Amino acid sequence: MSDVFAEIDELRQSLPNRTRLRDEGVLKDLVRRLEARPVLRRLPAVEALLEDLRGFTPGSRMESTKKYINSRRDHHVFSLFDASYFPSLSLDWLTYETLPTDPHLAEQYASNTLPVNVVGRTRGFASRVVVALFPENHLDGIQEPDDVIFYFIDKFVERHQRITRLMLDEVMAPGSFPLIQQTSETRIEQAATWWVRLHEYHHRHGDMPIPEFLSAKKSKPLAGLEELRVDVSGMLTCLDDEQLPRQEAQAAFEFILAERLLRYAVEGIPRPNYDAVASQLLFNYLVEHEGIRLHENRIVLLPGLTCVLRDFLGTIKRIEAGIHHRPLEAVREELLAFTNRYTDYDPVARDYRHIPYFAQIKQRLGV
Repeated sequence: MSDVFAEIDELRQSLPNRTRLRDEGVLKDLVRRLEARPVLRRLPAVEALLEDLRGFTPGSRMESTKKYINSRRDHHVFSLFDASYFPSLSLDWLTYETLPTDPHLAEQYASNTLPVNVVGRTRGFASRVVVALFPENHLDGIQEPDDVIFYFIDKFVERHQRITRLMLDEVMAPGSFPLIQQTSETRIEQAATWWVRLHEYHHRHGDMPIPEFLSAKKSKPLAGLEELRVDVSGMLTCLDDEQLPRQEAQAAFEFILAERLLRYAVEGIPRPNYDAVASQLLFNYLVEHEGIRLHENRIVLLPGLTCVLRDFLGTIKRIEAGIHHRPLEAVREELLAFTNRYTDYDPVARDYRHIPYFAQIKQRLGV
């Protein structure tokens, strides 16, 4: 596959920036270039993309490409991508291997999530920020219910080892996360696989699920709140579902909490993204309601943590349940007010500020 990757990387260099990717002339030229490559043009993944590009118009779905990918026939993904939050992606190819998961987890919390490890890739997928691939990341910008959602677990593991593990050792009170603080890479891989499955499942459940209410939750604070809603739901699932193997479930709980509370809190500095806003919200809520406390500049998990997480989720559920008898805008305003109560919004800059504690941690640890 190395020759294929090299040819794709060569072709992608000739493509314009995202603003012109949909131009008819650009697409015709790309079709011509792909057809001129005798090895590439005979590959099934390339044939599927060529079929879509020949007749592509704005608003049309990349039917052949999506069908090929959803079939998982050979673990290859090849497409023309346009994702604002994954700017490195363009004309790119990915080869992957699937990962095992607990049968009860996969059945009870079913979704189109596919946790994988990357086996080979072109340049766009090499970017650290590309940790997932969503159907709407393709040129068509469309997601259908049956479309596969990829999560690149090897990147989750690398990120955890590089950032979160250091913070566990330096920021948390000793013994806070016993199952993931001193453990094998295999267990971290398994915990990350559980996380993404539960994450996507809970996005699609509740009174205001995604993608149905995606437009209502697309602003930074409400996107952050939605991420927190689904991850707290996932944490509590790990604690409450007794049919899940206990040690694996507890490890997944620790992993999700550590990533959400610690890593996202420093990764968005200096300009908070929606994940960083979610971490601010979680940290401040847990402090105020005595789920955690700071002692000698370290975070201590308190005995009431689980109850506080349940109260947090209950509050969000109560507000979102209002969608059945209140106007959407009224529910959005209440969700926003809840988020802003526990975050630091700067009305002059019209953006969110980071918690100074985590800014100091980032500078001290160099993460």
